Amino acid sequence: MQGLHTAILALLPARRKTTPSGWTGFNAPCCHHRGHGTDTRQRGGILLAPEGGFTFHCFNCNFKAGWSPGKLLSQNTRSLFSWLGMSPQEIQKINLAAMKQQSTEKPLPGQNFELEERALPGDARLLDQWPESEVASIKQYVLNRGLGLDWYPWHWTDQKGYADRVLIPFYHLGKIVGYTARKITAGKPKYLTHSQPGYVFNMDRQVEDYDRQYIIVVEGQMDAIAVDGVAIMSNDVNSTQAARISALNRQVIIVPDRDRAGAKLLTAALTHEWSMSLPPWGDDVKDVADAVKKYGRLYTLTTILHYRETNKIKIQLMKRQLERLDD
Repeated sequence: MQGLHTAILALLPARRKTTPSGWTGFNAPCCHHRGHGTDTRQRGGILLAPEGGFTFHCFNCNFKAGWSPGKLLSQNTRSLFSWLGMSPQEIQKINLAAMKQQSTEKPLPGQNFELEERALPGDARLLDQWPESEVASIKQYVLNRGLGLDWYPWHWTDQKGYADRVLIPFYHLGKIVGYTARKITAGKPKYLTHSQPGYVFNMDRQVEDYDRQYIIVVEGQMDAIAVDGVAIMSNDVNSTQAARISALNRQVIIVPDRDRAGAKLLTAALTHEWSMSLPPWGDDVKDVADAVKKYGRLYTLTTILHYRETNKIKIQLMKRQLERLDD
């Protein structure tokens, strides 16, 4: 990434020394964040690589971070930048640049980060850009689902065939690449969806919030909005989606729907060594969106984290439990 070395050097303290091998030593900013005393002996070392990457190692608390072309910023690297004084906005900017570079220079196998920009139907606009009288029922539907009007950029259009639907745009690196239109009244089809292969709903939010430790993976868009996670928009994770989720370098938690089809989603947890969660919500709760509507967002997230499971044998047992539903 152009300018990364310049940005890093600007963050380093004036009191530093460079060895003949290229390592620059300075007081490590990580130690006191990791339960150690503040470094005063310049035991942090950074090496800028000719190809544009870098490596950091603290010889006191053994903290390591770095970046190389073709990769996203790891959690350790984002933490290092923050401890050196880089603003969250600048870290976000660098991470987005890394994501774009990954898509053009070194994509993961079978992965296509570059998606075609697509228009929403009709004169689609944000709900607040329409007269209240025209979108009151749309807003009420969102609220009745237990979701906040400020949780997502909900859209609407008065175009024929869409007037009784709330529009959910699909974003990729800030541009619209598709959408789903959810019917708010009885009738079919419930959803009108236009998506592109390999798309993962709400990924931009995960990239923007660099401080996240977990990424919650669900089936539907409403579920993802409910807990600010991502949705694969089916119960089967394809290889491209899995690669994109794993590239975020977060701890992944699969939360399946409580039905037989939801068992298929747990196959991904076993295949990709992700964790899963199946909290003991009420029998009337089918999915994450139902849980948020009944219990609220905070309680739902708390229970997802509390009942997180990483043991493969237990995940297999839960998978069989879902497979037996409706027998």
